[in-house]
Amino acid sequence: MRTKFLPLLILASVASLHAAEETNDHPIHEHILRNGLKVVVKEDHRAPVVISQVWYKVGSADESSGATGVSHVLEHMMFKGTECVPAGQFSAIIARQGGRENAFTSRDYTGYYQLLEKSRLPIAFRLEADRMRNLELKEEAFRKELDVVKEERRMRTDDNPRALAYEQLYATAFNNAPYHHPVIGWMEDLDHLELDDLKTWYRQWYAPNNATLVVVGDVDPEEVFRMADAAFGGVEPEPVPRGKPRLEPPQRGERRAVVRAPARLPYLVMGYRTPVLGTTAEGWEPYALQVLSGVLDGGRSSRFASQLIRDEQVAASAGADYSLYGRYDGLFVLNGVPAQGRSVAELEQALDSQIEQVRREPIGEEELARVKAQVIAGEIFGLDSIGSQANLIGAAETVGLGWESLDEYVERIQAITPEQVREVAQRYLEKEGKVVVQVEPLPLAPMALTSDEARS
Repeated sequence: MRTKFLPLLILASVASLHAAEETNDHPIHEHILRNGLKVVVKEDHRAPVVISQVWYKVGSADESSGATGVSHVLEHMMFKGTECVPAGQFSAIIARQGGRENAFTSRDYTGYYQLLEKSRLPIAFRLEADRMRNLELKEEAFRKELDVVKEERRMRTDDNPRALAYEQLYATAFNNAPYHHPVIGWMEDLDHLELDDLKTWYRQWYAPNNATLVVVGDVDPEEVFRMADAAFGGVEPEPVPRGKPRLEPPQRGERRAVVRAPARLPYLVMGYRTPVLGTTAEGWEPYALQVLSGVLDGGRSSRFASQLIRDEQVAASAGADYSLYGRYDGLFVLNGVPAQGRSVAELEQALDSQIEQVRREPIGEEELARVKAQVIAGEIFGLDSIGSQANLIGAAETVGLGWESLDEYVERIQAITPEQVREVAQRYLEKEGKVVVQVEPLPLAPMALTSDEARS
């Protein structure tokens, strides 16, 4: 491998920052290598396994018009080999060690992970350190993988009416802000993507000082730090580009879009621009929005399920979604399918009525207590696997919040009051900021019949 490895004796002098929540059953520790790579380790000794993740602080939000989708295409190309680990060998090596590996791209980050028996962790480190700067990007492999990505877009978005609706929702809600583009990229941009675009993207963003290494499992933190320094310590840092802010101008009225696509049922999705933990001026607001999401769509006893689906029977399904974590303002999203015999307009009116109710009347203490318990339980149950723990740590670190913010979650949710829930509904779920996308179904293409079916 081209990556340099530092002798263990040198490691003792490496500058580091350590922190640990010793009162926690599974303490978290962090260490920053000299080249800027941040290493975060969480102990979980329930099983002799470990997950290792490398998170790069680059995603579709960093892309520009005309070159969308480059982060995701590069993610695919990261498995196409280096001089030391030829194409296809990365996955084969992990498989021979009994492990699993994969990757993910989002608006805010691109990540790679390996799940292994704990003694195999150094192998994952060496492989990731090698491809951090030594990837061989070749034209033939790029063209083949670009075709794979285009087919992925056709299957997951172009042939999926709901995915098209969400793509249109973000494109309509954000005219200038970084979340305007879809993660997978516009097909028209993929058609014009060049290998040089990937080479530039890789050189600019894939560097230790733009990455976080997250390790969760049955490990000793100090040993992990030594292994990380041995594998990644010789990778040189690079200047990381920081562009000017791309701020969204004020929305001056309701926005609407229609997606006409082959579909069995109509579909409605509505969004309201909302702050997240990293952008809010009031630290409690994202937690109040999270509770509001639970009030509307938190299981069978939530308002959508009990009132819109069972009582009024205006919706076959209805949901609400909000995430606290992101680098930029996000969306509070409502969605639904009208019940049989009911229209999209009736469903939208019913959703609007629910919003108006929470804007007008504070929720009761009993309902609030139930929703908080559900929200907190969902968060805690989600931490049962080491993969989920690593995902939360990596996301919090990459969007700039730090893993320490995760410890505040339960306390901050518990502190939310009925008046605060009403206040965020009044402030952010207002008509002038509403974005509506409706799927109007077109006839489905007839299914091809088998010869037996055609004869019957």
